[in-house]
Amino acid sequence: MEGALKKIKIQTGVVKRIAKEKTMYEQEAVTIRQQIEDMKTSGKDEYDIKKRIEVLEESEMMGPDCNSRLKVAIEKLTGLVEENEELKDEEVYKVAKNLLVEVIN
Repeated sequence: MEGALKKIKIQTGVVKRIAKEKTMYEQEAVTIRQQIEDMKTSGKDEYDIKKRIEVLEESEMMGPDCNSRLKVAIEKLTGLVEENEELKDEEVYKVAKNLLVEVIN
């Protein structure tokens, strides 16, 4: 029982971290796009704009990677939760279950 709770707690942390990372990259891409538009409107040097576009592309490349890692982490946590329904009254289990609802929706 303790081992199962520990696994659920660890996997919950993994899902939280990857979901946070995914959100961060998405927000970063929005910010960089706006910076590029501002640079173009204010007539900044083409080289600087090109470098900023490269940074944007790097940020956007992280999206699919985060999505695939998040999908695997969610599947693993879902499996742990389903295998250990007898722990449903434990706080760690409830937190994991709520996180799955948040992240999946």
